[in-house]
Amino acid sequence: MNIGVIIIFHNNAIDINSKIFIENIKSTNHIKMCFVDNESKDETLEKLIEIKETCTTKVSIVEIKKKVNRELAKRAGARFMFNDFDLKHLGFIDANTLIEQKYNINEIVNSLCAEKDEIIAFDKNIKSRQRIKSTLYKSIFSLLDYFKSQDSSNNKFKQSIL
Repeated sequence: MNIGVIIIFHNNAIDINSKIFIENIKSTNHIKMCFVDNESKDETLEKLIEIKETCTTKVSIVEIKKKVNRELAKRAGARFMFNDFDLKHLGFIDANTLIEQKYNINEIVNSLCAEKDEIIAFDKNIKSRQRIKSTLYKSIFSLLDYFKSQDSSNNKFKQSIL
């Protein structure tokens, strides 16, 4: 069972380690990623393209030419993922929100690729508690909420402070 992941980027070139992304994505068969570049002015898009070229069947890129809010960027990624893949679990995360909250994007990608069963269980738990039927966009769960729940006992996802 595949998990879909939408990661929204805006000027995050210095935060992305392409080698770590590629190693982690190549190591798993259960993940489909959609990188949404929300009008980056730095080298973010180039790094995302480098990752996609190496992980062609697991990574897609949606390029937004004019910066939009996070909800619209999430919807752009969701439209793409729902049209191209049959996914029961679709989560999203905003790279800038991660960085603001001192999470390390490279560690997050590592965990996304390694924690399939835990992420699916988290999504199923959210869906089981919903009182109303999910619409297309409301069925997308926050991966940040998942990582916050996992991080309550340790700080393995937090940025290292040198």
